[in-house]
Amino acid sequence: MPTIAESLNNIRLLDELSGQATPVHRLHPLSKLLTTLSFLVVTVSFGKYDLSAMLPLIIYPIALMITGDIPFAPLFKRMLIISPLAIGLGIFNPFFDRTPLIILPWLQISGGWVSFTVIMLKFVLTVLAALILVATTGITGIASALRALRIPKIFVMQLILTYRYIALLLEEVARILLAYSLRSPFSRGVHFNAWGSLSGQLLIKTHLRAQRVYESMLCRGFAGEYNTGSLKRFSLFDLAYFTGFTLFFIAVRYGNIPVRIGASITDLIK
Repeated sequence: MPTIAESLNNIRLLDELSGQATPVHRLHPLSKLLTTLSFLVVTVSFGKYDLSAMLPLIIYPIALMITGDIPFAPLFKRMLIISPLAIGLGIFNPFFDRTPLIILPWLQISGGWVSFTVIMLKFVLTVLAALILVATTGITGIASALRALRIPKIFVMQLILTYRYIALLLEEVARILLAYSLRSPFSRGVHFNAWGSLSGQLLIKTHLRAQRVYESMLCRGFAGEYNTGSLKRFSLFDLAYFTGFTLFFIAVRYGNIPVRIGASITDLIK
């Protein structure tokens, strides 16, 4: 039960964070969405050995968390949930790619370890950027930005309903587990023999709950499209935000800023 309650609180936390009034929250949703998309494209475009060239991209999520008053700990917990996927993608790289790539007097680092680190860094940056977008914009703001980009309304509606009503699914799971624990107070977890019946009950209850939700939406005037409200005007500050960060991403992608800084420091020392 504490796990289900914690999951519900985690879902609601991003909505609560999106209601703040920081400079990042006041930006146009379309500006934040386009900036995040450009960040994701640039991040995944780096090569498997471009570790040092990617490091300046860390500035983007850190700047947004500071100016948007977004705590790192809740976002980090969410990244841990799907981190096994990223680890599984690159964990075998050090075993297959043993060619020395970084040679120091006391240490040699193979290309496999570098590529594995790049995969993990891409994972952290992309997931963190997506979570920050939700935490500073909200699912309704993201939906309105998608509609402004002429994304079909059926996909936008599915996104909103899935995000909004996944909490209802967790509530049904919590009720079923509570009922099971009251009938089997001395059991640890759900016994294997009860998995089938509990899954069937969850499916039936979810279907009935979805039908009630849909009927309630019809009573409130739902006509096939989720009303996301009207967007405010796209200001010069929103344009400057998108343009400035996009130019920064391009500079990081093609300029290899750490190498240039290192070369400049070396020239000064000489």
